[in-house]
Amino acid sequence: MKQFKGRVIAPGTVTAPALVSHGGLNTLASFQKALQFGDKKATCGDQNNPDLYGKQMVGTALCLPQTIGSTTGGLVIYCACARERQPACMLFSKPIDSLAAAGSILASVWLDGVQMPVVDSLGDEFLETVKTGDTIEVKEDGTVIIQ
Repeated sequence: MKQFKGRVIAPGTVTAPALVSHGGLNTLASFQKALQFGDKKATCGDQNNPDLYGKQMVGTALCLPQTIGSTTGGLVIYCACARERQPACMLFSKPIDSLAAAGSILASVWLDGVQMPVVDSLGDEFLETVKTGDTIEVKEDGTVIIQ
């Protein structure tokens, strides 16, 4: 068991299996099938991300360094939450970008009954330690435990 402490962007608690990306998450490419074509499992469609491509994101603790891509990033995250196609949580090793933060915060404030805790600044060691399939526990104060 290893514990990390980050900054809470969107509050909440959750336990979920890790899905790890060592490259940036292109939100539009990753969630396009879920939002445009109704893929309820949010199968990652970003062919440039070999860690995530073809894997289901719904219900996972999505562990990543940062998001990349266009200015639609925040809206894509918000819409994924609105359609209940979001990861269980998003955990960033680096500081979150303003667009991903905005989408996450708006979803947590505007959408009743939808929770997707978001924690950033967990550090490079977090991303070096966590492996896809590990059980992740997120606490309200930004503590992330890899079990």
